Amino acid sequence: MKLIIVESPSKAKTIEKYLGGEYTVRASVGHVRDLPVSEYVYFDEKNNIIKGDSLKRMKKADKQKLTKKLSIDIENDFKPFYIVDEKKKNVIKELKDLAKKSNTVLLATDPDREGEAIAWHLADELGLLDNAKRIRYQEITKNAIEEAIANPTSIDMNLKEAQEARRVLDRLVGYELSDIIWKKVRYGLSAGRVQSPALRILVEREKEIMEFVPEKYFELTGEFKTTGKTEESKTYTLTFDCEEIPKDIVRTKEIVSLGENSNWTIKDIKETDTNRNPNAPFTTSSLQQTASTRLGFSPKRTMQIAQKLYEKGLITYMRTDSTNLSKSFLTEANTYLNKNYGKEYAKWTEYKTKNKNAQEAHEAIRPTHAGTKSAGTNEDEKKLYNLIWVRSLSSQMQPAKIKRTKITLNSDNNKVPDFHINGSIITFYGWLQLDILSKGEEVELPKLQAGSDIKNEKINYIEKETLPPNRYTEAGLIKELEKRGIGRPSTYASIISTLEERKYADKQQRTLFPTSTGIVVSDFLSQHFAKYISDDFTKNMEDELDEIANGTDTYLNTLTQFYTPFHSDVESKKDIDKATNVNPAPENIRCPKCASAMVEKLSRNGTFYSCVNFPECDGARKIDGSIMEGPKLLDKKCPSCSEKGKDNNLVERDGKYGKFIACSSYPKCKYIEKSEEEKQRANTGIKCNHCNDGYMEERRGRFGVFYSCSNYPDCKHAIKAKPTGEFCKLCGEMMMEGTKTIPTRCSNKNCKMHNPHKI
Repeated sequence: MKLIIVESPSKAKTIEKYLGGEYTVRASVGHVRDLPVSEYVYFDEKNNIIKGDSLKRMKKADKQKLTKKLSIDIENDFKPFYIVDEKKKNVIKELKDLAKKSNTVLLATDPDREGEAIAWHLADELGLLDNAKRIRYQEITKNAIEEAIANPTSIDMNLKEAQEARRVLDRLVGYELSDIIWKKVRYGLSAGRVQSPALRILVEREKEIMEFVPEKYFELTGEFKTTGKTEESKTYTLTFDCEEIPKDIVRTKEIVSLGENSNWTIKDIKETDTNRNPNAPFTTSSLQQTASTRLGFSPKRTMQIAQKLYEKGLITYMRTDSTNLSKSFLTEANTYLNKNYGKEYAKWTEYKTKNKNAQEAHEAIRPTHAGTKSAGTNEDEKKLYNLIWVRSLSSQMQPAKIKRTKITLNSDNNKVPDFHINGSIITFYGWLQLDILSKGEEVELPKLQAGSDIKNEKINYIEKETLPPNRYTEAGLIKELEKRGIGRPSTYASIISTLEERKYADKQQRTLFPTSTGIVVSDFLSQHFAKYISDDFTKNMEDELDEIANGTDTYLNTLTQFYTPFHSDVESKKDIDKATNVNPAPENIRCPKCASAMVEKLSRNGTFYSCVNFPECDGARKIDGSIMEGPKLLDKKCPSCSEKGKDNNLVERDGKYGKFIACSSYPKCKYIEKSEEEKQRANTGIKCNHCNDGYMEERRGRFGVFYSCSNYPDCKHAIKAKPTGEFCKLCGEMMMEGTKTIPTRCSNKNCKMHNPHKI
C-alpha cells in the first residue's frame, strides 16, 4: 500500500483521481499541531502536557502539583512545546494506522515554508522523521504529480526552521507586548510583530489627513474653436487646460480677461509613438490588489477562492512572489495565442522577479492549462480564474502601440500662459486585445496645423482646494507593505484580517480607517517600542527569516539576537504611565465643570471626552457631547448580595449601550438590570402574541441586537429584528423589519413570507 498525505480533502480527491487506485491519498486538514494559545503549558509527573478541557476541569489543588513552563522554553534554546489540536486526534489516528500498513508514505503538503513545517509535524507525529519522503509540485496536474512522485526528496529543515522561527517570534512579541498593553492601555488588547507596523502605517496616514491644511487654487479651462478647415473638413470646439494654476482670484480673473481678448495660434503639436507593455503574471500581492480593485474581493476572500482553484487543479500554487513562468506553459500559451489571435499578437516573454528574496523555482499564479479559458464551480471562482487566465495569457502578447498627441496654444499677449490639450489613441491593441479592462479611455484629436489660428470662445475657472492623501484601501496597504518589505506573500491577507478582527481598523467600502483603539495602541507602541514596529526593523527581520530558509543563518542565532534586547526593553517599560489618549477634542467641546479643553480617551466601552486637567478635574462628556455623569448611588439594595447576607446598594452607571443599574461592588458582583430610562427606550410597545401579557423589547446577545418578550424566561418568544406591529397573513406570526429591498418579512423562518423575494 502507498500513502500520500496532503493538507486539504479537496486536494486529496483531485490527486487520487489522477493516480487511480495505486495510491491512497488522505488529508491532514491543515495543521495537526501548533503552539498553545496561552503563554504557559502544564506538565504532569510523567512529563505529559495537560491541556484543554482536562486542565479546565482540574481542581486548584491538583493544578498546583503540575509543572508550569513557558510554551516557548527560552532557556532551552527557544524550544517550542507543540500541542496536538483536539479536533485532529481522529485524523492523526487514521493517518498513523494507514502509515503502518503502507510500504511508502509521501508527504505532499504545500510547496512553501508553512507546508514544509506541516510535513515535519506530520512526520514527527507519525514516527517517520528518520526516513521521511517529501514531494513538491507547483500545480495539481497528472504530469506534475507523477513527476513529483518519481523524484521524492527529504524535508527541507531550513524551510521548516524559518517557519518555526516566524511562529516563535510572533508569539514572543505577542506575549510580551500584549502583556504590557493590557496593563498600560486596556485589558484584552494585543500587539503583533507584523500587524503592528501595518497598523502604524494606517495611523500615520490618518494623522496626515487630520493635520492636512487645504490650499485654495483655481483650475482654468478654455473652449477654443478651429477657424480653418481640417483634413476631415470639419470645425471642432475643443477644451484646453491652462498650464498655470493660480492660487489667487486676482491672477485668475486677469488670465480670463486677457485670454478672452487675445488672439490665439497653435504654438506646437507633438506626436509621439509609445509602447505600453503587458503586466507581469500575478504574484500573491498583485493578485490580491487586482482582485480588490476589479472584483471587490477582500484579500482573505481572494486567497480562499484561489486555494479552492489550486486544490481543484485549475491554477498553480497561489502563495508566491515570483513572476516566473515554466517553459511548458510559455509554449502552450504562445501556441494558443498564435491560433486564436494571430502571430502578430503573440510574444514569448520570460519575466524575472525584482524581489531578491523571491523563490524563482516557484512560478507565478497561472492557469494549469493555457487553453482553458473558463473554469470554476461558482461565480466567484469563475471570476477569479478569468482574472488569472487573462493576466497570464496577456503577459505573452505584444505591447500595445499608442500615439500620444499634445497640442499647445499661445496668445499674442505674453502675460497669458499657454493652454494645452492631450490626446491618445491605440494604433495596435496588442495585449489590450485580451485584457480590455486595462485599456482606459481614448481621446482622439483632430489633425491641426502648427501656426494656424484658433478662436477662443470662453475661458472658465473653478475654485478648488488641495486634497489630503487618500486613506489606504486593502489593495493599497498590501502594495505599501510589499514596497516596504513588511510581511511575505502568505501573510498579507492575514495582516489585514487581523487588524479588522481586533477592531484596530474598520473597513468601509474597501477603505481602511484606524479605529480609536487602533490609534491608542499604535501611539503607545510608537512612543515606547518604535524600534520594533519600524519599517527597517521589520524588513530586516523578514530578511533574517529568509536567511534561515536559505541556510545562511540559524534558528537559535536569529532568536537570541532578537529576544535578548527586546525582553530587556519591555522590562524597562513596566513603570511607565498608562496611555489612553486618542485625539484632542474639537474646540467647541469644553469641560462641563471647569470649561477647560478636553481630550478623547479610550475606555472599556469605547471612547469619551475627559478634561485635560484630570485627575484634578473629573469632568467628562460622551462622544455626542452630552455630559457624562458619574455612578449614581440608589436607595435600593442589591438583590443578589442581600441573598448572601451582604449589604450593598445598587448604582446607576453609564455603559456602552446606555444607562444600566448594577451592584456597587460591580464587577465582583455581576447583578445587572436595566434603568427605567433604558427600559422605556428598549420597549417597542408591541404586545407579545405568544403569552399575550408581556411586550417585545430590545435586547443584546452575543450575536447583536434581537427582540424578545419582557416576560422572559417565562415566555421565550424572540425574533431577530424589530417588530413592525403587523402580523403575517399566512401564518399569523409577527412581521419584522427587513432590508432596503425587502422592507418587511415574517419572523417565522418556516413561513414563505420569511423570504418573500423567493415566492
